Amino acid sequence: MHDKPTASPVHRAWAVGRRWLDSRTVHRHTVDLFVPLICFGLMLLDVPGLAEGDNPLNGYSATLVLALGASSLLLRRRFPWIPYVVALGLLGWLHELTLIQFALYKIGRYRGRAAAIVATAGYVICAYLLFLFQRWPEKQADTLPEFLSLVVPIGVLAAGVGVAANRQDLVRELEVQKAHTAALRAVQQERASVARDVHDFVGRELTLLAVRAEVLAVRARGQAHQKDFDELSDTARKAHRILNELIVQRARERDPTPGIEALSVLAAEGERAGSRVVLDIDAEAAALSPLRQAAVYRVVQECLTNAVKHAPGEAVRVRIALDGVHLRVEVVNGLPRALPAKQPVSAGTGTFSMDERMRAMGGTLESGHRDGEYRVVAVLPAGVQ
Repeated sequence: MHDKPTASPVHRAWAVGRRWLDSRTVHRHTVDLFVPLICFGLMLLDVPGLAEGDNPLNGYSATLVLALGASSLLLRRRFPWIPYVVALGLLGWLHELTLIQFALYKIGRYRGRAAAIVATAGYVICAYLLFLFQRWPEKQADTLPEFLSLVVPIGVLAAGVGVAANRQDLVRELEVQKAHTAALRAVQQERASVARDVHDFVGRELTLLAVRAEVLAVRARGQAHQKDFDELSDTARKAHRILNELIVQRARERDPTPGIEALSVLAAEGERAGSRVVLDIDAEAAALSPLRQAAVYRVVQECLTNAVKHAPGEAVRVRIALDGVHLRVEVVNGLPRALPAKQPVSAGTGTFSMDERMRAMGGTLESGHRDGEYRVVAVLPAGVQ
């Protein structure tokens, strides 16, 4: 058995330092102040040369000028061209190359590649004109190749690093947007799942409650409790109407859905609501997959709910058959003999939901009036041998 190698003290210290830095969040204003201070510190190294150069500055005045130039970097986020113009001014006056590097980097960082190219080209042209008219100090570059080897790499490197940082910023922003979009999509899917379950279960119960209250109101006509049953029916309809206004179901449910064995429960509920339900189910249907059984359950549930709402009291026939490789679900109910006294509450999305579910499983759904009946026929692959 081999022992794991022990990390050296240097590696342990480095790991501790990285964890400490990762745990610290630096405020944006702190960074805004820190960058000009770094630039000013680097430019201070040039103060002795500037004080001895052919200009009216001494050590104190040179320090003040460089401090003002570095302070222009405070505007680099919103106005990066201001430090750039100041840097070009210091370049022509004092031949200062430090601030222009920061300025080019910031233009590339906050304005992108095109602006960085323009700024770099302007910097090189300006510096070349200074060299051409002999305003460039010979101690920095005596010949044109020396001048170009000094000026061009500084500008290109600073701008290139800024463009690379800009791309990294865009990538991070895109990742944040993707994460935000994924979170919103997950929330919407969860809401849609809950909404569909509410539509399938709570909406059905409210419909049955309203119909049952109407039946009791008819039976209690002329009695003391008729008004109470009417109020109960109106309340159930109002609750169902509010439910339909608040919910738009657009996604598949995640929780398990009852299968074919639960259709008898739906039939019993429909009969309690006043509609006789006849089930005719092939024995082979028990071999269907849970997904297909759930689809059958939802179709029959929606059809029975619609029949109770739009044709109360009419018999409903449910036929589930396996025809070779296809599964056929047929639900038929009679049309109402007269228009209901109160318009049933309906969101108008039940049939659309059934059709969407069938198409998602490679099937079809047809619905409509035929021979004095309302017929819904769903056909989808059986998935059994």
